[in-house]
Amino acid sequence: MKKQALVEGLFKYIFFLCAATSVLAIIVICIFIFMNGLPFIANYGVSNFLFGENWSPSNNPASYGILPMIVGSVAITIGAMLIGVPTGIFTSIFLVYFCPEKLYRLLKPAVNLMAAIPSIVYGFFGLQLLVPWIRTFSGNGLSILTASILLGIMILPTIISLSESAIRSVPASYYTGSLALGASHERSILKVVIPAAKSGIISSIILGIGRAIGETMAVILVAGNQPLIPQGIFEGTRTMTTNIVLEMAYASGEHRDALIATATVLFIFILFINAGFAYMKGKTNE
Repeated sequence: MKKQALVEGLFKYIFFLCAATSVLAIIVICIFIFMNGLPFIANYGVSNFLFGENWSPSNNPASYGILPMIVGSVAITIGAMLIGVPTGIFTSIFLVYFCPEKLYRLLKPAVNLMAAIPSIVYGFFGLQLLVPWIRTFSGNGLSILTASILLGIMILPTIISLSESAIRSVPASYYTGSLALGASHERSILKVVIPAAKSGIISSIILGIGRAIGETMAVILVAGNQPLIPQGIFEGTRTMTTNIVLEMAYASGEHRDALIATATVLFIFILFINAGFAYMKGKTNE
């Protein structure tokens, strides 16, 4: 008994150490981002930085307005969610309630494989297939629409897998009880099971948004990388993440501080998005 208690106590502290390491990592990241980014924003001016429309680090004087990158990030993320969220949720419903077993054994590994494909491979896929296709009817394949479609595809594995798990976790009695009361198969799923799985589905959407707004390599290849405010979905744009990656390698001094400040704004965006969805998730559990 003493040996068992010793082992249990040891593993208790190991698990605590792992959890503490995760929390400490988040705290260190927050401190680094805010300590290096906020001073530049304060010195340059919040309105000048957030609402400035000109990004010209090489000019004299230099200009560091990131409004075009904010608009580009938001536009592409919204486009990706409009494509990925409905597709992912309906696919998860199909896998749970409509998919034949033989087909499921093929589709489920395929979805898991999509999650393992590197971002750069998705980027080459978009560059070689999506860009020429969209160029045929818009004249410009490197655009918000192309990046939105590509990111919508990339977030599918996350949304499908987590939504499927959430739907399967709903007690079977919910579905059978609805059928017993006279509801149809489809109505029982959409009106009873899906609302019961709402918390898990919202979590999948949160992770999907995080993947979309933080994606870099694939977006670099298909978005056009123009630091201008786009006037439509067929125009090119630059996101905050691609702006950092494209210029950090040679940036120094004030330019480097501006890029770290851009990362700070991106980090704050993600915090607000997660907080908003966490609030919505809490409301659904009440």
